[in-house]
Amino acid sequence: MKHLKKYFITGLLIWVPLVITVWVLSIVVNTLDQSLRLLPEQWRPLAQLGFDIPGLGTILTLLIIVITGLVTANILGQQLVKFWEGVLSRIPVVKSIYYSVKQVSDTLFSGSGDAFRQVLLVHYPHPDAWAIAFQTGVPADEVDDKLDDDYIAVFIPTAPSPVNGFFFFVRKGDTIPLDMSVDEALKYIVSMGVVVPAPISLLGEGSEGSN
Repeated sequence: MKHLKKYFITGLLIWVPLVITVWVLSIVVNTLDQSLRLLPEQWRPLAQLGFDIPGLGTILTLLIIVITGLVTANILGQQLVKFWEGVLSRIPVVKSIYYSVKQVSDTLFSGSGDAFRQVLLVHYPHPDAWAIAFQTGVPADEVDDKLDDDYIAVFIPTAPSPVNGFFFFVRKGDTIPLDMSVDEALKYIVSMGVVVPAPISLLGEGSEGSN
């Protein structure tokens, strides 16, 4: 019975991460496959072959993204983008949503952005506890004028789902910068502390940023 339990746990350690990985990938692929709805119904694989081809929509989505980047890289494409953004800017609610999301995406995906470049330790949820956080910037001028010290903006992700979390302004002097990459920190959070980040010397790289 003891050996049976050992083999069962060993089997779980193999299958659980594999199944979860396949499950997450299937959600992503199924979501991206919705781009096939952009094609006329007679052009879709179901109509042409009699069955669907999983992942074909993902390829189409990636192709659309690459073509969009290619088109907007020239002057004509940039003018089209300005025209489209000008139309959106005239729609009150859409304008607020679009430009807020655009600012976040520009910061996250731009190589020159500072968001999520520094991993920190901050006091949360009480003064005797510490949590891993990501520095996302500095307070806006209006907020900074009302604060009596040097504060920074941080995002504190929740575990095991780091896409959710809390946004705070914390005193810079009360934070502890970590020599930990963003990827290592995310793994640490998702695993709820089980997957311990390797020492920075073993990673072959230094900290991805500094305050």
